[in-house]
Amino acid sequence: MTEGDAAVPCVGGLAYDSNGRLLLVQRANEPGRGRWALPGGRVEAGEDDDAALVREMTEETGLVIRTGALVGRVRRGAYDIADYHCTVLGGELRAGDDALDARWCDAAELAALPLVDRLAETLAGWDALPRP
Repeated sequence: MTEGDAAVPCVGGLAYDSNGRLLLVQRANEPGRGRWALPGGRVEAGEDDDAALVREMTEETGLVIRTGALVGRVRRGAYDIADYHCTVLGGELRAGDDALDARWCDAAELAALPLVDRLAETLAGWDALPRP
């Protein structure tokens, strides 16, 4: 990607359970295959961030969510990712089409997992780490 190329718009979701554990997925595809990340993906043509995040969360985790406030933005190579708080409304947690696994993680579990680059540091900077 060169400086003049447009970034690929993406979304990610920060969802927590009642114990303060953060929802993570193990990526099935590159970039980051086998590493753990926030669920999310590309914003498709004709979608806004809300529609894309609702779709991606259901596809990757089996959960139905409501999108909340923007937490922050990150740039990962060609991908410009807008990460939002999410509230889980229903569904059953399972690994979906772009995920090898999906789970709720507390702080110790998050620290022990192989994460995508800079995820822990980004979450810490946003004060968005899961509870211990």
